[in-house]
Amino acid sequence: MKKILLITTLLATYFSDYSYAAEELLDEIVAVVEESVILRSELDRAVSNITKQLKGSGTQLPPKSILDKQVLERLISEEIQILQADLAGVRVSEAEVDTALSEVASKNNLSLQQMQMAIESEDLSFAEFRNDMSREIKAEKIRNGLANQEVKVSEQEIDLFLADNQLSQFEVRLGHILISLAPDAKQDEIATAKEKVDKIYLELEKGTDFAQLATKYSSGQKALEGGDLGWRASSELPTLFAEQIKSMKVGEFTHPVRSQSGLHILKLTDKRKQEKQLINQVKARHILIQNSELVTPAQGMEFINEIYQRIQKGEDFTKLAEEKSDDVNSAALGGDLGWFVPSEFGQRFQNIVEKLDEQEVSSPFQTQAGWHIVQKLGNREADVSDKIKRMRAKQAIHTRKMNEQIESWLTKIRGEAFVDIRI
Repeated sequence: MKKILLITTLLATYFSDYSYAAEELLDEIVAVVEESVILRSELDRAVSNITKQLKGSGTQLPPKSILDKQVLERLISEEIQILQADLAGVRVSEAEVDTALSEVASKNNLSLQQMQMAIESEDLSFAEFRNDMSREIKAEKIRNGLANQEVKVSEQEIDLFLADNQLSQFEVRLGHILISLAPDAKQDEIATAKEKVDKIYLELEKGTDFAQLATKYSSGQKALEGGDLGWRASSELPTLFAEQIKSMKVGEFTHPVRSQSGLHILKLTDKRKQEKQLINQVKARHILIQNSELVTPAQGMEFINEIYQRIQKGEDFTKLAEEKSDDVNSAALGGDLGWFVPSEFGQRFQNIVEKLDEQEVSSPFQTQAGWHIVQKLGNREADVSDKIKRMRAKQAIHTRKMNEQIESWLTKIRGEAFVDIRI
């Protein structure tokens, strides 16, 4: 029973939208998003799951009208991201969904089959859960892909970062309330948002629970989690956030501050020192089918699946890498990437390679570079050398900029999209 309850909470946290195969013939449209619609039944199910999540975390529920509004806004944001991903030709393979599902099951100490049984025992559709997983991966790809195109990190930035010794800072857990504002917002819109955030700040000063106010008022991505951003390295926070919390004590919250995406209030929920002195390195080889004007994502998926089948039948990985891989630097070495820090090649690559056993070959998966197959050859822990320090600094700056860019992009596409809310 505990495992089933854990899965239910996980489902509510991971997604806020559950669809079933059987729908009533007539269903009220609660919002139109470009050419798509969100139905009352979808909203009701999403609200039901979020309600279970909030009760499970002990967060006081806001009035139903407020909860409906917040959940609907999340559904709208998700739909806009999916539409953007479809326009950009983003694809999600079955292998990627399988990997993501296995990760969820593993985190709950379940096999994939056990997780499916737990989900279905809650009268939820595993097929729809799988579809939701695919949508979440697609949304993550478009967010990270577009943000990554805009983010550059210079050597000078790395030098300044290391000079400030930012790698030795703390990990923090933050609460976040956002009142959205477009970068080109008019004066009356700014005044309205400022009045709203000032009222929220006064409520906090009176002792009102931060998570309750975040759930009720915030436009942030984690509003329905009480604004909880989870544990993050302070060096990877958006610059504005990092500056605000430097002198704060646990339990304190900031005055409202302005960024391109709106007005923010932050709460320092907890803080801990980063104690990790060694860094994990991996030795691996890979085969890459690169994105190009001549090879569509669908064609790339076909090519990589064909190569994967040949490996499964016993063909030599090194030889196939030499013949087929588009990574010119590693192809001549049989795909050998040498020793590297997994995050060096991006979050998706890191997630895959870290979960492999030695000598294990991954299923095909997609990153911004194209389609990959990876074989892990070894693991080791290494001292943090100057080279690795610079790499970690670059990664921290990149993550910080990515977070800022994603927040700004979400605000922008929400403002530009045609949305007709009918409740």
